[in-house]
Amino acid sequence: MCVPREAPLGRPGGVPRGGSRAAEPALLLSWTPGSASVLRARPGTGCAGLEEKRAAQYACSLLGHALQKRGASPELQKQIRQLEGHLSLGRKLLRLGNSADALESAKRAVHLSDVVLRFCITVSHLNRALYFACDNVLWAGKSGLAPRVDQEKWAQRSFRYYLFSLIMNLSRDAYEIRLLMEQESSACSRRQKSSGGGVPGGTETGGPGGPGSPAGSLPRLALKLQLRFLLLARVLRSHPPLLLDVVRNACDLFIPLDKLGLWRCGPGVVGLCGLVSSILSLLTLICPWLRLKP
Repeated sequence: MCVPREAPLGRPGGVPRGGSRAAEPALLLSWTPGSASVLRARPGTGCAGLEEKRAAQYACSLLGHALQKRGASPELQKQIRQLEGHLSLGRKLLRLGNSADALESAKRAVHLSDVVLRFCITVSHLNRALYFACDNVLWAGKSGLAPRVDQEKWAQRSFRYYLFSLIMNLSRDAYEIRLLMEQESSACSRRQKSSGGGVPGGTETGGPGGPGSPAGSLPRLALKLQLRFLLLARVLRSHPPLLLDVVRNACDLFIPLDKLGLWRCGPGVVGLCGLVSSILSLLTLICPWLRLKP
């Protein structure tokens, strides 16, 4: 293993620029400025207006938590909660029909050549479709069209599908990170062999500080972890769409975990994570080349 270099990484999957899009690459992370096509969407994203409402909703949640901590008047806190509820209901109205879009995206993802990407993205889209379907039922209940709907039960179902979709998204991100790290590590090893360099740290020696002695094992392990961390940081820095997708999915993960009672983080953390995720989603709408494809 060698310290990651500073030159930019090559295009993942070995697909040259301007190559045909008929054959899917093994790793579908390639991006170019100005690219507007995207196969994958997330719960809560689809247009700038919807993301703006999502950001405003979680901003209200964060503001309400801050006002409660500072002892604001109950009337002001009630108004903030009402505004948050209206924004949530408006988002649900705008997402009517998104289940069909998610199913269509799942149909396209089935044709991906990489089996891991095909599985993760397809399952994620199917769970998104179920999530949106539950969301539509919740909207009907809250709007009065179906007053007998058990909103708590459907909300729990909705967040379960949302959680599993995010798990699939993070699994896909981890898979692509691993492929990129292996690709860069192999390229680094080839450069090291061609230059005639040895393994750093003198690992070939078998003396008292060698790899077989307890005194040498811990420093070697620390060095190896440090190099892996540097390689990970370099891969994420070289691929902004992947970095943004990891951060968004990680932030969104706290929302269903809290709502399902699996990890209580509080309305402040939920509001902050939702706000950060929405801002990053708006950024990908403003700069389409920051979207992770497919």
